[in-house]
Amino acid sequence: MAKLDYRALGLKVGLEIHVQLNTGRKLFCHCKPELKNSEPDFRIIRRLRPAMSELSSIDPAALWEFRKMKTMLYEGFNDVTCLVELDEEPPHEPDEESLLLALAVSRVFNAKVFDEVYVMRKVVIDGSNVSGFQRTMVIAHDGLAEFLNYKVPIWTISLEEDAARKIEDKGDVAVYRLDRLGIPLIEVSTGPMEYPPSSVMEVAWLIGRTIMNTRRTKRGLGAIRQDLNISIAKGAKTEVKGVPELSLIPKVIEYEALRQVNLLKIKDELTKRGLSKESFTPDLVDVTSIFSSTKSSIIKRTINEGGIVAALKAPGLRGILGFELQPGRRFGSELADRVRAWTRLGGLIHSDELPGYGISKEEVAMVASRLGVESFILLMGPPGVELQEAARVIVDRIKEAFDGVPEETRAAKEDGTTYFMRPRPGAARMYPETDLRPIRITFELLAKADKYVPEPVDKQIERYTLMGMSRELARQLASSEYSIDAEELIKKYEGKVNPTLVASIFVNMIRGVGKNIEQFNLVQIVDKLIELYVNGKVTREAIQDAIQKYVEEGGRKSIEDVINEGGLWRMQYSEVASIVKSLINNGIKDKNKLMSIIMRDYRGKVDSRDVERAINEFLNEGQK
Repeated sequence: MAKLDYRALGLKVGLEIHVQLNTGRKLFCHCKPELKNSEPDFRIIRRLRPAMSELSSIDPAALWEFRKMKTMLYEGFNDVTCLVELDEEPPHEPDEESLLLALAVSRVFNAKVFDEVYVMRKVVIDGSNVSGFQRTMVIAHDGLAEFLNYKVPIWTISLEEDAARKIEDKGDVAVYRLDRLGIPLIEVSTGPMEYPPSSVMEVAWLIGRTIMNTRRTKRGLGAIRQDLNISIAKGAKTEVKGVPELSLIPKVIEYEALRQVNLLKIKDELTKRGLSKESFTPDLVDVTSIFSSTKSSIIKRTINEGGIVAALKAPGLRGILGFELQPGRRFGSELADRVRAWTRLGGLIHSDELPGYGISKEEVAMVASRLGVESFILLMGPPGVELQEAARVIVDRIKEAFDGVPEETRAAKEDGTTYFMRPRPGAARMYPETDLRPIRITFELLAKADKYVPEPVDKQIERYTLMGMSRELARQLASSEYSIDAEELIKKYEGKVNPTLVASIFVNMIRGVGKNIEQFNLVQIVDKLIELYVNGKVTREAIQDAIQKYVEEGGRKSIEDVINEGGLWRMQYSEVASIVKSLINNGIKDKNKLMSIIMRDYRGKVDSRDVERAINEFLNEGQK
C-alpha cells in the first residue's frame, strides 16, 4: 500500500474522548454506578420511535434506526436500576460531583464555561437508551489544550449519561443491560487537527490522561472511549465510533483516508464511463431457476429453506464492485454493509467476485444473459419486502458514489478498517429536556470545582523525572492506570524505596503478568511486597516472580504463602557468603563471573548487594 501524503490530501481529524466518572451515584438518579456480572433481576421489552424536533424535522440517523423495526430487550438489576432508567420516572437533579468534575476539566483546557447549563435530549433510538434519547449538558466551549508540542482546539466539553451496554443481537431483537445506563461521562470534543495520525493518537492519550488526573474516573475496559471525525479535502466528514485501543487510532485514520481517496477515484471512473444515477433502479429479477442444480452451499441452503435468489442490475460497474477501498474491503463491502444495517440479510454477492462461493462460470453467464448486463448483484432470502428493501439501499449507495464520499457514521474494527453504521445525525437531533431546570454556574460552584482541577500530563511527567525516573519511565507511568496508586506508595515509602523501583513495578512487572488482571487487588499486593523489600525479606528480583505466581494461583493464597512455596525469601548474608566462598575455593576468582553465576543460579533469592559484599570480602582476604 502506497504511503499517503496527508498534507497534500488535506487530512483533518477531530477527536471525541469519553471518560466515565467514578462518582457516588448515576448522573440523573441515585443508583450506584456499577456494572453487574450476575443474572438480571428483571427484563422489559420496548420499541423505540423517533420524535419530531422543534425544527419540525426528524433526524436522519434516528429514521434509519427506526426503519430496522427492531425490538429491544432490556435487562435490569434492583440495586443499580430504577424507574429513571426505565423512563417511568422523571430524571433527578444532576449529580453535583459530576458537574464539578466537568467544570474542573473545562478549567484545565482553558474553555469558556456557560453561565447557564441546559440539559438536552439527544435522539438515539438504536436501543442504547430506553427513552429514545441520551441526556447531555454542554458545560463549556472554545477551549485550548496546550501540552508538550501540541495546541489543540477544544470545541466543547460536555457532561452526559452513558448508554446501556449491548449484550447480544438476535437479528430483530437487541439485548441491552441497564447497569451502565446513566453512569456519568465527560466528553471532550476537539476541533479539526492537521497533525499526522501518530500525533492524533498522542493527543487522544494526553486528553484522556489529563481527565483521569482528576482521580475521579473509572478504570478498566470501556472506561475511556474515543471516536474520530476524519475528512480529506475533497472527501466528507466521517465519524468513526468506538476505536477500541489508542494504538489503533493511526491505522483507523490511515485506512479512512485511503477509503475516501479510493471513493473519489470511483467517482471519477463513473464519470469517465459516462454512467449516471438514472441508470440504476431497485428492480429485482428472480433467477432462482438458474441455480436449481447449483453446487453453491449458500444458495442451496436458501432455496431449501423456501427462499429465492434475486439479481439486481449494476450496468457499467464491472471492476468497480470489486475495487479495493481498504485492505480486505471493496466497494461491494460498502453495499453489503448497507444491506446488513438495514435488513436481516447476511449480505450480498456481486459479479466481480464470481465465479466463486461454489457458483460456476456457466451460472454467472446465464444470470448475465437473463439480465442483459455483465455486472450484477445477487441477493438471497425469503421473497418479499426485505429483498426489495435491500435492493433499494444498494441502489441508494451506488447513487451516492457519483457524489464521492457520503457523510456517515462508521464503526471501527480491530484491524483498523471500518464499516457503515448509520447516516450522520443532523440538527434535528437535539432538543431541550423538559423535566429539568437550567443550572446556573455560580462563583460558588466554580470555587468548589477548583479542588478537582487535574494536573496536566506534561507537568506530571516533569514531576516524575524530578523524582529520578527516566523520561521514558515517567511517561509510561503517567499513561498507566496505576499512576495514582504508584504515587501513593512512593509517598508512603519516601526515603526508604527509590521511586524508580515503585514505578517499574507498576509499569513493567504488573504489565508483564498479562491481561485480565483486574480481578486481583494487585495494589495491595504490591504494597505488601514493597514492605517486605524494605524490611529485607525479599529481593527486588523476587517481586515480579511473586506477582506472577500470585496471579497464576488465582489470588487464592496470601502473598506470604506464594513466596514461601516459591522459595522466594531473601537468603541470609551467611548463606550468600557460603556460596561465594565455595565458588572461590573451586577456582573461580573473577569478580564479574562470580556475580553472573550467583545471580543466575539464585535469581530472586539473593540481593546483589550481599553478593558483591561477600565477593569483595573473600577476594580481598585471599590477597592478604
